Amino acid sequence: MTRKLDGLKIVLATPRGFCAGVERAVGTLQKAIDSFDSPVYVKHEVVHNKFIIEDFKKKGVKFIEDIDLVPDNSVLIYSAHGVSKNVKEAAKQKNLKIFDATCPLVTKVHIEVHKHAKNGTDVILIGHNGHPEIEGTMGQYDSDTGNIHLIESEKDVENLEIENQDLAYVTQTTLSMDDTSKIIDFLKCKFPNIKSPAKEDICYATQNRQDAVNSIIEYCDFLIVIGSKNSSNSKRLAELAVKNSVPAVLIDHKGDLDIELLSDKKVIGITAGASAPEILFNDVLDHLISHGAEIKDFGQENKIENITFGLPKELRNL
Repeated sequence: MTRKLDGLKIVLATPRGFCAGVERAVGTLQKAIDSFDSPVYVKHEVVHNKFIIEDFKKKGVKFIEDIDLVPDNSVLIYSAHGVSKNVKEAAKQKNLKIFDATCPLVTKVHIEVHKHAKNGTDVILIGHNGHPEIEGTMGQYDSDTGNIHLIESEKDVENLEIENQDLAYVTQTTLSMDDTSKIIDFLKCKFPNIKSPAKEDICYATQNRQDAVNSIIEYCDFLIVIGSKNSSNSKRLAELAVKNSVPAVLIDHKGDLDIELLSDKKVIGITAGASAPEILFNDVLDHLISHGAEIKDFGQENKIENITFGLPKELRNL
């Protein structure tokens, strides 16, 4: 019997899925659950993945946005996206047992912003307004003589009016490399003396996953990205395909995939955002294969990641 996707080839993007920062955040939360009888609270979603959040809710985890909702003397986890100084100060007032699951690469940006604020340097932050990482990063800036400015586009650069000649930029860690480089070029043109980070802020995992999509996209006429709608790095992967004139879909799990979309395709690529667990990727892959599709290797580059981040030291010996 002919199956719906007989003859369809699948090319896998590598690396994909969990990065070291997500592994650390998820591991931190699980260790806290295992170590304490009382409910564990998390400021924001620990990582942006619907499957993971629902699984932790079943284990009794309380995800909150307002620190005032956390009872005094409770256990609180800061999400991988980081939090502002004000949040940390509010948490201290409640005598909470706190474990910081902020990705170390986000912490690096926080340190940069804090240093610039201390020196009175104005900071231009490239990122998406409303994203929790942006809220946390902007909340690191505290200066009487400088300011922090959020921009999202080249148009925003044109509209910037800054009197302070002492100027630096930082970026959100999960942006599109191509889009960000264009904005940075605009910044350097308008502010020739602007200071750059000692090392770029877009994280290795974001870059590697975008590179992996770039390495397969020429073979594909469709791309499937496994990741949640609020995952910045997952959305960037789908956008990358579209910019290369390849249609793409962002799905949480196999149930979101309409097989009919693929009926006229010859080669589809498949990847997963940095907060999507491998089990979801494998479910989608198995689903495609069960309908007749088969994996093909086009000789694309498969970069190996070996970076790991340890759990917060306060948790390691519990």
